Amino acid sequence: KKISPHLIRSVIAAEDGKFCDHHGVDWEALHGVVKDVVEEDDASHGGSTITMQTAKNLFLWMGFSYARKPIEVPFAIALDAVWSKRMIMENYLNVAEFGRGVFGAEAAARHYFRKSAKNLSPHEAALLAAVLPSPTRRNAGRPTPRTSRYAASIQARAGGVESACVRQK
Repeated sequence: KKISPHLIRSVIAAEDGKFCDHHGVDWEALHGVVKDVVEEDDASHGGSTITMQTAKNLFLWMGFSYARKPIEVPFAIALDAVWSKRMIMENYLNVAEFGRGVFGAEAAARHYFRKSAKNLSPHEAALLAAVLPSPTRRNAGRPTPRTSRYAASIQARAGGVESACVRQK
């Protein structure tokens, strides 16, 4: 309740468009990443769902690693089995890194925009979502033109995101 619905929709749009529909793992996306690595030696994206990222952030080590992915998958499946989507999203947004030393949505909103995460505008929420793939190189408070374009794309997609699975019942 203390995080803007704009941020929730922006994060789903940016990180895991099928968040409300899968059971912890988007097998199609993961298969696509494996295919890219095998056929094209391209590891430009990881295919991780929000649930997988939550499992990584809570239980595993940070940084890029092919070895971590096979461990992330069973953790994500287990999390999805025992936690609601709302609980997964709440934990993700409270532990995600939004900048060097900036962890959690509330800290990020205060650090970059001098306001509570509850009061983020659609644009501010999209900027925060845009830094998630590379939080130590991107800055929501001073975005590069590339980060600004990515945030605009996220904001446009977020308007159509269905986030009913994380609403309080």
